[in-house]
Amino acid sequence: MAHRRKTLPELAEVERLQAEIAELRDLTVAAETEVSDLEREVAKAESDVEAVRQRAARDRTRMDTGAVTSAKELESLQHEVDSLARRQGDLEEIELEVMERLDEAQNRRSELRTQASVLADELSTVEARRDEQLTGIAKDMEFANGQRADTVSGVPADLLALYEKLRADHDGVGAAALGKRRCEGCRLELNATDLGRIRTAEPDEVLRCEECRRILVRTPESGL
Repeated sequence: MAHRRKTLPELAEVERLQAEIAELRDLTVAAETEVSDLEREVAKAESDVEAVRQRAARDRTRMDTGAVTSAKELESLQHEVDSLARRQGDLEEIELEVMERLDEAQNRRSELRTQASVLADELSTVEARRDEQLTGIAKDMEFANGQRADTVSGVPADLLALYEKLRADHDGVGAAALGKRRCEGCRLELNATDLGRIRTAEPDEVLRCEECRRILVRTPESGL
């Protein structure tokens, strides 16, 4: 049960989802920064276009109202209006290009937010499943510990100490059944001499596997 608790598939799934969410969070922050920078670029481009447009409008107004009577000055104003028109066209192209980049960045940010939301929902589902599994294992362990306590109360202290030592040395398995003349701990078949010794041993004698040294437990399926 302790092994199950440590190796639940949900634990690995939660870790994977958390890593993906963290990565998406970083990407989203980068996308939000890009959007913010591009919004400022768009605002500047719009301001530049508007400044040129207003200046051109003032020049045209001066020309249309007859405020300028000098032919040379009129020619200069017309030249400036033409230059401003070209400048406005260039700035509007820059503005359009920046707006397109902004639109792409906003879409990318929206997609990342959607992915993060989906993963967050998935994480919540997996965490709930993990917690349910852990709660069930905890109940099983509580019940098993109660049974173990009842069993331990009838085991001599020296035998219990030996069992605990073997259990620590052999991956949690201190005692193994003898099944069909084979130690279920190391999976090796006992020779005729060892089987003969076990066959004649007293029922309460503590027997050990000669190979792995685990405590051997005799059963009706031992093949003695």
